[in-house]
Amino acid sequence: MRLILLILALIIAAPALADPEPYRLDRENSFVGFGYTFSGNPARGTMPVVAARIMLDLDNPARSQVAATLDPARASAGLFLATSAMKGPQVLDTRRFPRITFQSTRVIPDGWTARIEGKITIKGITRPITLDAQLFRQQGTDPGERDRLSMRLKGAISRAAFGAGGFPDLVGDTITLDIVARVDRVR
Repeated sequence: MRLILLILALIIAAPALADPEPYRLDRENSFVGFGYTFSGNPARGTMPVVAARIMLDLDNPARSQVAATLDPARASAGLFLATSAMKGPQVLDTRRFPRITFQSTRVIPDGWTARIEGKITIKGITRPITLDAQLFRQQGTDPGERDRLSMRLKGAISRAAFGAGGFPDLVGDTITLDIVARVDRVR
């Protein structure tokens, strides 16, 4: 009898756990920014997102998931020669590896922020990455609004870890990531 009551309680409680909701990336107002050192000086670049799958559970962020695909062939390193070298075979080799992908594996909420653990694939090499994330309502939206949100994610990778360490005498190994993603809930 206890087992039957337990099963009934689980069936009744199950609808209370809503599935994560799909969000669509606003590509026009989102960007993947990256920073690096060039001859010892800080430099910045951007890379476009060509696809994203975003499932958010704002009541239980640990159930959220994110996947993104970037287009390194359309990236800009801020300087013409640096951009050309970045796309070439000694760094990203965009002709052989036209996409960079990210897939979250775990979201760890911490108050108003979260850590997103995942796997990033660059030049066919997959490595773990952790991004620090913040979620905001977009400017001009009402308190409690969940339809239009902005996310800011920060992290870093090693170029050498992905076989993209060309020109080490000019470009530092650490690439910092500063991502702004604006998303709209799919209705």
